[in-house]
Amino acid sequence: MLTTERKKTILELLARDGRVLAADLAAAFGTSEDTIRRDLRELAAEGLLQRVHGGALPASSAVAPFAQRRSIESSAKRNIGRAAAAMIAPGQIVIIDGGTTSAELVKHLPLSLAATVVTHSPTVAVALVDHPSIDVIMIGGRLYKHSVVNVGAAAIEAMSHIHADIYFMGVTGLHLTEGLSTGDMEEAYIKRALSARAAETVVLASMDKLNAASRYAIGDVTLANTVIVEAQADAAITQALQAKGISVVRA
Repeated sequence: MLTTERKKTILELLARDGRVLAADLAAAFGTSEDTIRRDLRELAAEGLLQRVHGGALPASSAVAPFAQRRSIESSAKRNIGRAAAAMIAPGQIVIIDGGTTSAELVKHLPLSLAATVVTHSPTVAVALVDHPSIDVIMIGGRLYKHSVVNVGAAAIEAMSHIHADIYFMGVTGLHLTEGLSTGDMEEAYIKRALSARAAETVVLASMDKLNAASRYAIGDVTLANTVIVEAQADAAITQALQAKGISVVRA
């Protein structure tokens, strides 16, 4: 079998099964695991999959620059944002992550809401300027331009003094065995630190995030207390999340 044909088949198997193992592929193709690992490396370099120990997972498609992602109209993200906003009660201290789905969340906060929002996203902070009863605490640090959020040691130190009621986390990958992930190492550190400062972590996960993985692990999927998904999200995934004790909200 030609290399191009083998790679095409690998991607088809990955789309069908949600995971491929190098040893199984080598046996199926009658080739060495070294050859399969080379195929996986090359496919990963093209952004077509995410390599993990022993094989590969679907790569998250949610890795485009922020401006490009923001320009894409998505009713799913609006619905997820609306459902997330409805979870916020007056008087709460709420941490809101960066990202395009978080931007939709902020749009659905009523002007009458009295609450405190902690964020490391300049975009979220500016969007709340006209909310008269929302106090905004801005976490500073080095600006990670891809997601337009502040990261680094200064940001982690600042958030160590916060006790929040709820944290709305954005991810680029949510996989049942590989957990929650994102495309930048420092951003993964920040998300773990924010989750540790909140009584409840709610993950916002449109369908392009489900059963996908990115390079840097945030933590096990059980780091989430609740996951908000699209109405048509795969029942097998949502049931598996619920089996792990995670609440699932369909939006």
